[in-house]
Amino acid sequence: MSDAVVLNPQQFALPAALAATIDDIRSTWTREKKVAALWKKDARLWTNSDEGRWLGWLDAPERARELVPELTAFADEIHREGFTHALLLGMGGSSLAPEVLRLSFGRLGSAPDFAILDSTDPAQVLAAEARCDLARTLVIVASKSGSTLEPNVFLQYIHARLRDTVGDARAARQMVAITDPGSKMQQVAEREHFRHVFFGDPSIGGRYSALSPFGLVPAAVMGIDVARFLSHAQAMAAACRRDDAADNPGVALGVLLGAAAAAGRDKLTITTSPGIFDLGAWLEQLIAESTGKLGKAIIPVDLEGRMPPGHYGADRVFVSLTTESDTDEARSAWLGAIEAAGHPVIRIRVSDGAYGLAQEFFRWEVATAVAGAVMGLHPFDQPDVEAAKIATRAITSAYETTGALPAESPLFAADGLAFYADAANAAALTAACGRDVSARRLLDAHVARVDAGDYVALLAYLEMNARHAGVVADIRGAIAHRTKAATCVGFGPRFLHSTGQAYKGGGHNGVFLQFTADDARDVQVPGQRFTFGVVKAAQALGDLQVLNERGRRALRVHLGADVAAGLAQVLRLLA
Repeated sequence: MSDAVVLNPQQFALPAALAATIDDIRSTWTREKKVAALWKKDARLWTNSDEGRWLGWLDAPERARELVPELTAFADEIHREGFTHALLLGMGGSSLAPEVLRLSFGRLGSAPDFAILDSTDPAQVLAAEARCDLARTLVIVASKSGSTLEPNVFLQYIHARLRDTVGDARAARQMVAITDPGSKMQQVAEREHFRHVFFGDPSIGGRYSALSPFGLVPAAVMGIDVARFLSHAQAMAAACRRDDAADNPGVALGVLLGAAAAAGRDKLTITTSPGIFDLGAWLEQLIAESTGKLGKAIIPVDLEGRMPPGHYGADRVFVSLTTESDTDEARSAWLGAIEAAGHPVIRIRVSDGAYGLAQEFFRWEVATAVAGAVMGLHPFDQPDVEAAKIATRAITSAYETTGALPAESPLFAADGLAFYADAANAAALTAACGRDVSARRLLDAHVARVDAGDYVALLAYLEMNARHAGVVADIRGAIAHRTKAATCVGFGPRFLHSTGQAYKGGGHNGVFLQFTADDARDVQVPGQRFTFGVVKAAQALGDLQVLNERGRRALRVHLGADVAAGLAQVLRLLA
């Protein structure tokens, strides 16, 4: 660990009653030596089931030092061979940390231009391919098990396109896998003679894998100084061994998050400096997928527009993550007003530019595990993500047999929009509309179901591009102003491996508005009857099916072929 590394400081501003509760819990952690139990990987901190099997990430910063020579040599090799692009194929924990690094560091020197494919939307598949010069692209497929649907279909498509472009032998030299030992992905990589296979640690779950090969191999390919990056992680890991819970950055934060959630402040509202804005997407998965179960959840609220202090209810905790170069006085003033209004505010300063993110990866992994302990749940499983996967597999398997998706009839259709809901939601919405059912009334009735302490999640099974994201953000703002509720946005299917767990396994305080659309151009999955468009449609249907099974308040709006016009229409109706 470098002596030059400065620990990223954190500050807490808390209402008196919550502060007293947090102090009591931290004192208990210190008195009962729970920090030592954490590092001993004692499952009794949580539910005393298999948690001890999933704590390999605690040792990752130290163990990863052994990988630095191999990673440095690999990055040099890629540079020497003249690769101009790199394309990562992955989902959730296999793609979000690399995405944070790519968007925070930018393109470094002559390192390959790094892109990520983590969507089955056909337009995004084609855009990812078009961004790369396939003849000079290193393709990295990242999948712990090798059995996850999305990385497998990405691999089938990109590998076929590579073979068409450069031939079988050269294509194999352009392929790299990151996977766990003995996985199906290892078998594929060895059968197809991939250039290299990097092995993860089976005791590290996907969302805790940022400081393992799943994050570090992409970092090295991007040209990041991995040794310098890891020195920050090691500094934070050392601080998180402190026995005094109040002086332990990860434990102190985790106790706060867990105690606040138990007190009803279960919406963690994230604000960041522009240069590290994508850290929120990684935090979404880590926190929501870890805590969203047993009818409990901490709901991360990322990229929500700033509102006056009076807009926010007593269900919020605010966290500000800023870089040393950030001089946004307006954000500081807003946070000061939020604090003065009695809301908990966490301030964290990230040092050494984007390299300091390594500290935040480790701090928040510890904090999330500790929050799970305080909340009395297992922070390393994701049972409801599996439920959505099962529903999707059933639909795609049926498509392979029948060549058709399940038949559907809209609740209402007009002006290019079609509305779908299960029997319970349809009955509630039509009753609220009365005899005059219309698109506006249906949307109004759905938004009117938002109660105090609820959140609204927009689930957009659309191409994730700047234009769509901008209109969805405007729709989000309109709903936030009308309801004063916390609002979230997830682009499908990637959120299924992230916040989707909390939406289904958490409390009954979510209201969901799903968007689907016709694909302007579809893309065949090689070797399958189905297309990427069919996979995306199956994922949307499976997602809604599980939400309905959980009794959630959910409405689907199909936008038709003109996505931009459909979103604009929804915005007009809500505004």
